[in-house]
Amino acid sequence: MEASPDYEFAPLRIPPGTSRSAAATMLSLQSDVGGWELARLQLHADGTRKVVLRRRARLSYLPGPHI
Repeated sequence: MEASPDYEFAPLRIPPGTSRSAAATMLSLQSDVGGWELARLQLHADGTRKVVLRRRARLSYLPGPHI
């Protein structure tokens, strides 16, 4: 991801074996609680999901992602 002064980014890794609905629930909670939105998602052959969340820099007082 390219750096932007308007956004802050948080890379996450969701382990293999995590169901699609569980991953969606985790990301939904991050969105609701921390103001994060999905910027990028990569699904790898082993089942690992690499996620990049972003939010406006002005929301940095909110908690960081916890997955």
